[in-house]
Amino acid sequence: MSLTSAINTTKAAFRNMGDQSSVISTNIANDGNENYVRRSAVVTNTIFGASTVVTQRNQQLALLFQTVSANSQSKAQSTLLDGLETLKSSLGGNEYELAPSTYMSTLQSSLQAFAASPGQLALAQTVVTDALDVANSLNRVSGTVQNLRADADAELESQVAELNRLLADFKTANDTVVQATATGSDPNNALDTRETILKEISGIVGVSVVMRENNDIALYTADGTTLFETIPRSVSFSRTYTYSATVTGNAVYIDGVAVEAGVGGNSSAEGSLAALLQLRDDVAPTFQNQLDEVARGLIEAFQEADAGGANPLPGLFTWPTGTVPASGTVVPGLAASITINSALVTSSGGDPTLLRDGGINGAAYVKNTTGGSGYSDLLLTYVENLSTSRPFDPSAGLDTSSGLLTFSTDSIGWLEEMRANATTATDNKTALYERAFQVYSSKTGVSLDEELSLLLDVEQSYKASAKLVSTIDSMLKAVLDMAG
Repeated sequence: MSLTSAINTTKAAFRNMGDQSSVISTNIANDGNENYVRRSAVVTNTIFGASTVVTQRNQQLALLFQTVSANSQSKAQSTLLDGLETLKSSLGGNEYELAPSTYMSTLQSSLQAFAASPGQLALAQTVVTDALDVANSLNRVSGTVQNLRADADAELESQVAELNRLLADFKTANDTVVQATATGSDPNNALDTRETILKEISGIVGVSVVMRENNDIALYTADGTTLFETIPRSVSFSRTYTYSATVTGNAVYIDGVAVEAGVGGNSSAEGSLAALLQLRDDVAPTFQNQLDEVARGLIEAFQEADAGGANPLPGLFTWPTGTVPASGTVVPGLAASITINSALVTSSGGDPTLLRDGGINGAAYVKNTTGGSGYSDLLLTYVENLSTSRPFDPSAGLDTSSGLLTFSTDSIGWLEEMRANATTATDNKTALYERAFQVYSSKTGVSLDEELSLLLDVEQSYKASAKLVSTIDSMLKAVLDMAG
C-alpha cells in the first residue's frame, strides 16, 4: 500500500467514525423518547471500493400498525367506560342509594305503613315527601344523562378540530418523507414525525395504512373511508349546544361519510369519535328512555279515575301537560319534568290525605265518600300498582312487560352489565396496547447499554486509526529525511 493510499484510508476511517459517533450520540440523546426510532450506522463499500456510513432506521411497520390498531381500540373503550362511570355515579355509590328504584322502594314502604294506619296525617306527609324524592331523583339523573350527551358533543367538536390539525401536519410530514426518499436525502426525522402523528390520529379514529412508492402513505378509516391520500380529507361536525331527550345530535363526517357509532359494552368502536357517538346517540338515549318509562309508569300507577272509572287524570305524580300518557309508549323527556301534584303538598296549601281518600282532581274523583279515617282501599291499590305487570316501550331495551319496581331495578342491572363488560374490555384492550407498545419499543427504541458498547467499539477503531496515522507520519518523516 502506498503512503497516499494509506492516508486516504485513514481519512475515510476518521470520516466514518465521525458519522458513526454522530448517530450513536443522537441515539443516546433520545433514550426514553417513545417517538424516536433508533438509527444504525452501517459501514458499506461503494462500487469504487471506498467505504462509507449509511444511516438505517430500525423501522418495524408490522409492529407499528399493530400498535396503532391497539391504540384505537383502547382509546375508544376507555372513552365509553368513562361515560358509563358518569351515569353510575349519578345513581350513587355501589349501593345505588340515589337511584330512582331505591327511592321507589322507600315510597312503597311508606305507602304500606300509611295503608296500615290511614288515619295518621304524619304518615300521609311521609308518603308525599318520599314521592318527591322519587321525582327529584328522576329529574336529577335525567339531567346527568343529557349533560353527558352535551359533554360528548363538545368533545366531538374538540376531537374533530384536533383531527383536522393532525391531518394537516401529517401531510407536511408525509410530503417531506416522499421528497427526501425520492431525492436520496435522509428521511428519518420526518419518518419519526409522521409516525408520531399517526399514533395521535389513531386515538381519535381507527385507521388502516397503505404504503406506496417513495415511502408515501395513504390512510383509511376502519370502515374504508379515505382519511388521507396525498391530501387530507375533510372532517366536519356541527355542534349542538343544548340537549334534551327530544334533541338528536349531528353526525361526524369524514370525506362526506358519516362516522358509525360503536356498539356494545365491549365496544366495536375504534378511536374516541366512534365511542363518543355511541355514548351520545345510543347508551345515553337508551338509559333516558328507561327513566322516561319509569316516570310514565309512576303517573300511570297513581292516576285517578272518576266515580264511573273514566276520565283518568294524574294523581300523586303529574307533569306539565296534566294528562296520563298512553300506556306502553315512551314520552321523551318525561323523567325531567315529572313532579308531585301540588294538591297534596302542605306547603303549597294542599292536603296529603287526598292520596288516601281520592279527589286530588276534584270531588268527582273522591273514593272515600264516607270520609272515614280507616279507609285504605285506594292506598293498597297504589301499593299493588307498583308491582303489577304493565307494558313498557321496547326502545327502553328492557322487558316490555314487568312490574314498575322490577323495571326500575332492571334499568340499574342494564347499566351495570354494560359497565362491567366495558370495564373488562378496557382492561383487556389496555393490556393489548401496552403489550404491543412494549414489543414495538423493544424493537425500535434505544438501548443505552448497546449504544455505549458501540461507542466503545468506535473508540477502539479511533485508537487503531490514530496509531496508523502515527505510523504514516513516521514513514513520511523518514522519506523526507532521506530526500534531505
